[in-house]
Amino acid sequence: MDRMNKYKLQNFIKKRKCTLLGIGPMSINCVDATIELSSEFNIPLFLIASRRQIDSYELGGGYVNNWTTKQFADYVIDKDKKGNILLSRDHGGPWQNSKEIDDNLSLNRAMESAKKSFLDDIRSGFQVIHIDPSIDIHKKTSVDEILERIYELYSFCYSQAQRLGKEILFEIGTEEQSGGTNSQEELKYVLNSMRIFCEKHNFPFPTFVVIQTGTKVKEMKNVGSLDSPIRVLDQLPSEIQIPKMIEICNEYSIMMKEHNADYLSDESLHWHPRLGIHASNVAPEFGVIETKNLLKILEENNLKNLSERFLELSFNSGKWKKWLLDISQTSDREKSIIAGHYIFSNGECKELKKEASQELSKKGINLENFLKDSIKKSIIRYLTHFRLIKTK
Repeated sequence: MDRMNKYKLQNFIKKRKCTLLGIGPMSINCVDATIELSSEFNIPLFLIASRRQIDSYELGGGYVNNWTTKQFADYVIDKDKKGNILLSRDHGGPWQNSKEIDDNLSLNRAMESAKKSFLDDIRSGFQVIHIDPSIDIHKKTSVDEILERIYELYSFCYSQAQRLGKEILFEIGTEEQSGGTNSQEELKYVLNSMRIFCEKHNFPFPTFVVIQTGTKVKEMKNVGSLDSPIRVLDQLPSEIQIPKMIEICNEYSIMMKEHNADYLSDESLHWHPRLGIHASNVAPEFGVIETKNLLKILEENNLKNLSERFLELSFNSGKWKKWLLDISQTSDREKSIIAGHYIFSNGECKELKKEASQELSKKGINLENFLKDSIKKSIIRYLTHFRLIKTK
């Protein structure tokens, strides 16, 4: 497949009447599964790397396979023989990696750090840049303040891409996922402001805008309003609100991107192409799937000592804390499953998995292939309901 641009993506969606899928690179197995499925079915798939997962060497890298931006990009580009993968920066912007928060950076320093990260993305061959300055660790920000930050980062990224002879697509977002939906008025205001800015500077208009459809991931479920049978007070039902938002997007020739579609029901996923949702992102679900299947194969093959070591390592990481509901009844085992993918690149975890691989190979089981196949099954559920592939 030729390198995708905005119009090719739009034509692909129109022809297939589909919803595109963005997949978080939760582990090396998840990355491999994504590349292999995109090649097998000859379809475009986005690998959406957050700054916590993948970042530049200078900024400390990320937790996924201990990859820097360049190492991750090189790996994907080398393996993606058909060129179907769109390397994408997810949630790029100030305070979007842990180091900037831990160091309590000022706005100016956090913006400079974000620019360094973006520059490494562009140099390394990322094709989609999501500019998201919705986090501010010092104060609550207005839409206009966030737009000003988007303008600054947009100008920087476009000028650097031009200088380096790179073609990039932009995605913009102005708020964190709340589990509810945006207002039509706010969307019109943001897109009109972006149009004025882009026309003034002769910049290309963004390809995607992040719209809240009523999705939010907590623990191991989607707790947003989209999948809820209960109507949310003072909020239009999703099946009414979403087509109205897409109508506004169509007026501006921009595609709608949904985030946090993890764990949605088959019925909800099936409605995505029907409603006209252009693209959707899924990430933590695939990490949880891999973790559950790792524990399953260990425990089914009398390697409970290894599963217990893994559960302890994962629990002690504390990475589950941000995912808990305010009132949570999650067990310690479930907390470990939620955090599992964060420790796959941990030295102790690698040793544990190496030991497991040796034991399982005696029974003719390839551990990594088993885990990769489990992720593929989960991804295929989305590919099917999003009409990216046809089931036999």
